[in-house]
Amino acid sequence: MTQPPDMPPPEGQSPDVRLVKRLVVVLTSVMILGVIILIGLVVTQIARTPGPVGLPDTISLPEGARAAAVTLSRDWVIVLTEDQSLLVFDRRSGALSYQTGLKDATPENTTTD
Repeated sequence: MTQPPDMPPPEGQSPDVRLVKRLVVVLTSVMILGVIILIGLVVTQIARTPGPVGLPDTISLPEGARAAAVTLSRDWVIVLTEDQSLLVFDRRSGALSYQTGLKDATPENTTTD
């Protein structure tokens, strides 16, 4: 019985097929290891949730001022009031450290270059 010309010899696989099989095994192993590492990193990052934000017990706005926006930074609490005043409070004590007005901050006065 003779083999067709396009069939490999029965004694073993060709070197190309062995190479492809090894590459598939190596790449699959690398992919599985990468997925395990990614899952581990996600789990450890989720477990490291930040603690609660430390804020002062009270922040006293000036008379008649109403907060329009509040921004927290590491050392300050910044309050933008409805009358376009910017108030900077110390984050630990709640004391007003800086106050300024925002002049010409209305949308019709702003320009884009």
